[in-house]
Amino acid sequence: MFPSIPLELLLTTCAILLTAYIFRGITGFGSGLIAIPLLALFMPLTFVVPYISFIDVTASLVHGWRHRRHTAWREVLTVLPFTVLGVVLALYILKSLDTSTLVHALGVFVLSFAVYSLVGPTLKHQISHRWSVAAGSLGGIVGTLFGTSGPLYVIYYQLRGLPKSIFRSTIATVFLIEGGIRLVGYAVAGLYSREHLLWIAVSLPLMALGLYIGGHIHTTISQRQFQRAIGLLLIISGIALLAK
Repeated sequence: MFPSIPLELLLTTCAILLTAYIFRGITGFGSGLIAIPLLALFMPLTFVVPYISFIDVTASLVHGWRHRRHTAWREVLTVLPFTVLGVVLALYILKSLDTSTLVHALGVFVLSFAVYSLVGPTLKHQISHRWSVAAGSLGGIVGTLFGTSGPLYVIYYQLRGLPKSIFRSTIATVFLIEGGIRLVGYAVAGLYSREHLLWIAVSLPLMALGLYIGGHIHTTISQRQFQRAIGLLLIISGIALLAK
């Protein structure tokens, strides 16, 4: 099926995907933030983003359907119009900028979030719906360019003060809708190819396995320690992207 792809590249990609979706199975988000910068080290970013976005939308469908009773639809619909605006703007940027500029921008974004993960304060203050303008538009832009809008929506809904079960379900629903809009945009822009479909077909079982393992993991480290470990991984990948 992949005659021109070295076996070590295929195995490395599988290992990255499995790790990313185990993490998502544990936390409910973050698969793209792990998979995309690592895969972008040896694949074109314009290939990786639509590829992982498709798998992420499928994962969001699984999580969103499982926890659909707890979705806060008012919170979803508040950010949605601005998300659409961000997606449209980012599609124009994606077609206009060269790959090296996008890769370096992704490196800066990943490093910024990694530093926040390691030393950022715990979010406790509650904000108003007015911040949905920034959260939705920036989420749409970052998600479309880099395939990983999760941190922006997570921070926004944390600051909205949503209870844990409602937070998890609402985040999954936002990821599903926003990701679906992005997939349509990628398709209209001609960013999907036969090669994408082959990679996606092979990757979906790995995504399902990762979500299953992550959903059943009982770890002895705290959530904060786990977050710091991911932060260190992101720093390494972010520096590698900037040096590429």
